[in-house]
Amino acid sequence: MSYRAFRSVSGFALSVGPGVAAAALTLCVCQRAAAQACCAGTGVVTPGRLAVHEAALVGLQLKGAAETGSFDNVGKYRTLTPGASELDFEQDVFGAIRLTEHAQVALLVPILETRRTSNTLSELGGGIGDTNLNVRYDFTFAGASKTIPGIGILAGVTFPTGTPADSSRIRPLATDATGVGAFQGSVGLAAEQVFGPWLVNLTGVVAQRSARTVTQSGITTHEHLAAQWTLLGALGYVFSNEAALAVSAAYTVEGDATIDGADAVDSNHRATTLTLAGLLPLSDSWRAQGAVFINPPVSSLSLNQPALVGCSLTVIHAWL
Repeated sequence: MSYRAFRSVSGFALSVGPGVAAAALTLCVCQRAAAQACCAGTGVVTPGRLAVHEAALVGLQLKGAAETGSFDNVGKYRTLTPGASELDFEQDVFGAIRLTEHAQVALLVPILETRRTSNTLSELGGGIGDTNLNVRYDFTFAGASKTIPGIGILAGVTFPTGTPADSSRIRPLATDATGVGAFQGSVGLAAEQVFGPWLVNLTGVVAQRSARTVTQSGITTHEHLAAQWTLLGALGYVFSNEAALAVSAAYTVEGDATIDGADAVDSNHRATTLTLAGLLPLSDSWRAQGAVFINPPVSSLSLNQPALVGCSLTVIHAWL
């Protein structure tokens, strides 16, 4: 499975979790430092999420990543073979709108490009990826109570608007593969709390893809990917000017897929991702965010997975 297929939950992550809000800023019921951590801190962890005083937003995220190696089916890390390389580029257009004081909905449309080489072969391809629609409902808000954290429930649907690998028209490296080829439903739970200028977040998400039928060279197979589980922890710090920094670690697990009802042995996946992100408010309605991320090239931290290092830049306009 490609990296893009495995990271299919990422649209859900950008918009409502797994990172880390409803009504006016005065409803934070907290001191100024706590209010800053509640608002700016959640933004640095989850760019497409509305802050507590925002009614709607639109944004653009530019992302680039390079493959440094891969993890095999026992988790051993191996560097790229001579002549092999992969560069991934992504442009995410997203927006969110508040439905009620406690609820918000978001939509994300990704555009993907891949440049891949192998020995004497070189390909460049891309297209629209899988589109994600999601909602978040916050039962309580971070900073509103010293003892009860902010608690939110997450739910999303990813639509197979991208091109799956079996439908690729660019051969043999399939660089125009941009999606999983199946619907995906996701649910999650997030808890967060502020401690002065600090924000602590813990989010769990489970995603399940629908089964699909694939016909190639006259042979028809029925495929079903296993459930995908993601746990993310983040720690953010908000400065007096509402700029913010955050570090996060995410661990994603996926079991063996099934083909024609039988387990596809050694098709399971694991991925560990570390991220450092920063947010800079440009005005009351504009903000920018940058991030660097890596799949640490350490054996046993990931499984059946490329190892990537990359960065992203996000610009957001919000309506108060």
